[in-house]
Amino acid sequence: MKNNPLKTFAKLWPMMKDEKRDIIIAFFAVIATSALSLIGPLGIGYTIDHYIIPRDFSGVLVASGILLVIFLLSFAVNYVQMLVMGAVAQRILWKLRNDLFKKLQELSLSFFNQYKSGDLISRINSDTEKVNQFLSEGLMRFAANIFMVIGAGIFILFIQPSLALTSFAPGVVILIFTALVSKAVGKANKEQLRVGGLLSGEVQESIANFKVILAFNRRDYFRTHFKDINSLHYKASVRAGVWNEVFTPFFEWMGNIAQIIVLAYGIYLVAGGQLALGLLVSFFIYVTRFYDPLREMARLWSSLATALAAWDRIGSILHLVPEIQRIPLEKTDGKGLLEFRNVSFSYPNGIEVLKDINFVFEKGKTYALVGPTGGGKTTTASLIARLYDPARGTVYLDGKDIRSYEADERVRKIGFILQEPMLFAGTIRDNLLYGNSKYGNLSEEEVHALLKRLSLSSLIEKFPEGLSTKVESSTLPLGQKQMIAFMRAVLREPDLLILDEATANIDTVTEKILEDILNKLPPTTTRVIIAHRLNTIANADDIFFVNGTHVTEAGSMEHAVEMLLHGKRKS
Repeated sequence: MKNNPLKTFAKLWPMMKDEKRDIIIAFFAVIATSALSLIGPLGIGYTIDHYIIPRDFSGVLVASGILLVIFLLSFAVNYVQMLVMGAVAQRILWKLRNDLFKKLQELSLSFFNQYKSGDLISRINSDTEKVNQFLSEGLMRFAANIFMVIGAGIFILFIQPSLALTSFAPGVVILIFTALVSKAVGKANKEQLRVGGLLSGEVQESIANFKVILAFNRRDYFRTHFKDINSLHYKASVRAGVWNEVFTPFFEWMGNIAQIIVLAYGIYLVAGGQLALGLLVSFFIYVTRFYDPLREMARLWSSLATALAAWDRIGSILHLVPEIQRIPLEKTDGKGLLEFRNVSFSYPNGIEVLKDINFVFEKGKTYALVGPTGGGKTTTASLIARLYDPARGTVYLDGKDIRSYEADERVRKIGFILQEPMLFAGTIRDNLLYGNSKYGNLSEEEVHALLKRLSLSSLIEKFPEGLSTKVESSTLPLGQKQMIAFMRAVLREPDLLILDEATANIDTVTEKILEDILNKLPPTTTRVIIAHRLNTIANADDIFFVNGTHVTEAGSMEHAVEMLLHGKRKS
């Protein structure tokens, strides 16, 4: 795909096959336009030899009228082709962006840890637009120019073979030059798009973390780093621009040489009586029609090279196979509600975080995961929720391999309150029922009744407009975000609820309310609490110490404190 533009371009066909009917219409319109354009020069030569030289002016008027009709038909057919392909390109752009976004939603969390969101946004917005521009403006023009070159070449050979072969000599030089330069052009365009993605990623990351930049008064770092990335983008853009424009002057030069050859040799043939004057004029026009499309294709080549480079970046995402996939259920032999059996896990950087972990969580109990920062607590919780798959070993949920569950079924059974809660623009009601198929269609009254049943009404009263309070994630205090995320998870009434520092930014009174709500969950609900504050885990049935790739059962609170202190000194 990287070294063969034709193969890369062929991969666009899956996006175009639904538009086959309109593309065929546009294709035949291109053929008709090219054919009509090729008739004109022959008619002009015929008119010169049979009407202008003999001074038959009535014949000149008739021939002029016929040529006018031909040119008008060519204009009309070309206009239809442009309308059809413009609509096709927009529909393909819509489908391409949908498919790309859908693919991103299928990929695992590890993929997003490797790519900056700004780069992915650039692929969805900018790169798809590059493909769209070529499809709407360049594809049929490219096809029309190819037909024109072939047609003009046939007419040239028909009129005067020896003169034709002489006029083709610069064309051979053009083919050799294109073959030598094309690879460098493609490489320059790929690099420009790659650096453009880095620039978008840098802007997105800096804006997202601007609060930190202000807190540390590091605007200078922001400016310097952005300047460096922007300079890289500038250099890559200039380099791509130079390579994209290298064809046009060379093709134009070769075209001019071809015209000089035709004039010199053609006049010699006319003087020797081997070629009529009118046919020489026709021949000269056809040579122009042969080389002008090559010049046009030189200008279009940069658009094609950019589109192919953009498609490489888009295709690299579309052809990814999601790491998190469902497997067939082979057997049911897990213990308790949740079991880790010989589980090991490494991040893409190769550092092993967990090694040969074994434990069992029973239904209805509360478990705590404690340990120093970076010890693997959140990683363990992510494996429980299947945000990642283990490198080795198996996680069992309710006796079955967790990988055998459909995503919807797994999410219904496991609730996860993240350490950094994510909310969406909308109302509190929208965020509470987000992704909740069970309660998603409830009326306002039914939602209030549900909240009352689950003892969540007192938390909703803390917001000025209750369920209708508008959520602006960028300005909402972190404590309130955690409250909403907490309620969202509890509303699912999961079999297993994971709380990753879920009350770290909540005041003591609200934390007590949340604790009472947890105590009112069904007695079969298993809770897994990750916390640094020891009072949060005081009532846990069992405590596990997570540190240095190992998960060790700590037993009592006193033993957990001793292990935590020892672990910190050790680390």
